[in-house]
Amino acid sequence: MTILVAYVPRPEGQAALDKGMEIAKRRNEHLLVVNASPGGGKEDPSAVDAQQFERVEKILAESGLNAELKQFVRGKGAVEEIGGLVDTLPVSVLIIGLRKRSPVGKLIMGSVAQQLLLSVNCPVLAVKAGT
Repeated sequence: MTILVAYVPRPEGQAALDKGMEIAKRRNEHLLVVNASPGGGKEDPSAVDAQQFERVEKILAESGLNAELKQFVRGKGAVEEIGGLVDTLPVSVLIIGLRKRSPVGKLIMGSVAQQLLLSVNCPVLAVKAGT
């Protein structure tokens, strides 16, 4: 089975990565860390740059896990890319990071997190940064 981590270069992405590594070690499962962005002309803060990509690859290499990092920038959004992976791989759990929200913000979760929680056909673990 595969543990799938939806990674963004923010504290919530690091929290998801840390939890994914912890669970992969405990279960001795493959860890797939994915960063997905539609790309195009607009700058996307959820896209990993070359330096961040190398940093995460180094963390995974030093972990001793059966792990890999993939980045998809091919016109599809994160929900579509991750949903496609869930549909084609034997994913045991999808791990996503959530930002802290104000009381009003808690009423409306981030659109990517909300769409993933509602659309994928596997268990989803949502972790918060800094807890």
